[in-house]
Amino acid sequence: MVTMNVEDELTIEVVTAIRDGDVEELRALLEECPWLANVWIDDDEPTGTARSLLHVLTDWPGHCPRGAETVAALVEAGSVVDVRFRGAHSETPLHWAASCDDVDVIDALLDAGADIEISGAILGGGSPLADACGFKQWKAAHRLIERGARTSLFDAATLGLTDRVRTVCESDPAPGADEVTAAFWGACHGGRRESAQYLLARGADPNWLPPWERTTALDAAVRDESEDLVTWLREQGALSATDIPAGP
Repeated sequence: MVTMNVEDELTIEVVTAIRDGDVEELRALLEECPWLANVWIDDDEPTGTARSLLHVLTDWPGHCPRGAETVAALVEAGSVVDVRFRGAHSETPLHWAASCDDVDVIDALLDAGADIEISGAILGGGSPLADACGFKQWKAAHRLIERGARTSLFDAATLGLTDRVRTVCESDPAPGADEVTAAFWGACHGGRRESAQYLLARGADPNWLPPWERTTALDAAVRDESEDLVTWLREQGALSATDIPAGP
């Protein structure tokens, strides 16, 4: 596959067409240079990262004009819909669209055959739903579920789907203590008091520190500005990370 530098004239032309929603210009460029459909654009960084044109479309903050039409044009030209970002993470365009809450592009990618359960999320290496939940992109998360995405216990708790949380916790075998605790943290991250209350009653550790950030459930709720949840957590004796001694 061809790799182009981000500063190349042709790169600038095709990136501008995508970000401006100029689908006609994009189609003309793809017709003139068919290999563009699967080109790599070198980010000109020491890390050697590179992205596809579908990643250009879905890069933060997303929501490029005529995004769904752009997906169709690229896929019709031969772009691989589940192409992975080349870098420290291996997210697909669907992961990035989920991280931007770009529902129209999510639908277009899925309609084009994107794998809704594909791994690679920046958060834990999971599916696009994991990124949507982690970055609080609630429209994207619910659309992915509507389109058939499976929910983990963490996902269900983060989204406040308490019925699903109960179903998982009351299944045989039941989830382990670590999974329940992580889901409790997710519920507080999402500002979901009902799910948090249920999981605390199931034995969740309210002062657990996740491996991805030194932030307790209380800190996550404060960050979410969930005042009612914050008050309840403090009543349960929840602590901030600043009150927990750092490990060796």
